Amino acid sequence: MKHNAHNSNVLKDFSISAFSAGFVAVLVGFASSLAIVLQAAHAMDLPLALIESWVLALGVGMGICCLGLSWYYKNPIIIAWSTPGAALLATSLQGLSIEQATGVFLFVAALSLLIALSGTFNKVAQWIPMPIAAALLAGVLIKFGFSIFTSFQLSPVLIGLMLITFFGSKYFAPRYAVILTLVSGALYLFFGPEQLSVEGVGLGMAKPYFVMPEFELSTIIGVGIPLFIVTMSAQNLPGIAVLKASGYHDQAISPLIGSVNVVTLVLAPFGCFALNLAAITAAICTGEESHHDLNKRYIAGISAGLFNILAGLMAVSMVGIFASFPMAFISALAGLALLGTIASSLHSALAEPDNREAALVTFLVCASGMSFAGVSGAFWGVVLGVVLQKMKARKSKLA
Repeated sequence: MKHNAHNSNVLKDFSISAFSAGFVAVLVGFASSLAIVLQAAHAMDLPLALIESWVLALGVGMGICCLGLSWYYKNPIIIAWSTPGAALLATSLQGLSIEQATGVFLFVAALSLLIALSGTFNKVAQWIPMPIAAALLAGVLIKFGFSIFTSFQLSPVLIGLMLITFFGSKYFAPRYAVILTLVSGALYLFFGPEQLSVEGVGLGMAKPYFVMPEFELSTIIGVGIPLFIVTMSAQNLPGIAVLKASGYHDQAISPLIGSVNVVTLVLAPFGCFALNLAAITAAICTGEESHHDLNKRYIAGISAGLFNILAGLMAVSMVGIFASFPMAFISALAGLALLGTIASSLHSALAEPDNREAALVTFLVCASGMSFAGVSGAFWGVVLGVVLQKMKARKSKLA
């Protein structure tokens, strides 16, 4: 794939609208899903220094990819961490060591890179029927939806305010609903009865911490395979759709997936668990709000890269601020941020009558939190769903 050949000069093509679109995309990405990443880290009781290393690696990784790919292709290529992947990790990493988790990160990046280099991304994506992949995602995420209302029991005023803000914002500013919810909850915590303080939050530069990976077969099967499926189906495929819908039909996808996973491989030992094409935040940078000329929207991608790197370097402050918030706030914010994804996943999983039973079994197994033979339920849910779906399809052909 040759990169965009139009005569472009970054300074000449610069616009405030595209630059600010990149800033908003990063703001939305961190505000809406950092809480989910932190829950994944807390699932293993990681020390603060390692959590900061995770955020540093993710921010720098996203930044390098956004900046480099957008500059090279002259298209707004927005790369994000896998939010559904983080949610999967938050429910699957309990009892695992950080070394085993790092082995999973490296496995997923290597598998994704191999598929990108082989040019078989679309074929591999078709191996897992979309209803089954959607059911896997819904089953993993449903716990976050429940957490909204279990948190309400703990802090009814705080969570009630967040619910009102979230659903109210859906009417007049849906794109910023999660940010407004974050702000409303934070203001209540800072100025309400509890008078939460962040005086102890540090301002230093985050430090990377290298973790030697450990590869355990049951962990790779039970966590790595579902993480790969979720990242591919729930993140990369929608990301491709956003690019195509925005007019970037000629953009080759395999080089993007390959480049992103090379960066992930390098940064995985520092906590970069999975990077992929963005969808929701990408739409902010690829649409007309960014720039009326689609050939000049790549500035938004460069801008997003710069702000991602800056956010990663500020990991000490960001993690410190979120760590000062009560768990009820973090859980509710994560659940509200994933509400739309849960709804769309359930719809995609159960929309087709022929696949409904197989998808429902996948959803129930993944949601149950079961494990068998040392392998998590997310893997078994996919296996059972695919088997039932194939049996149904075979029966239909014979009928």
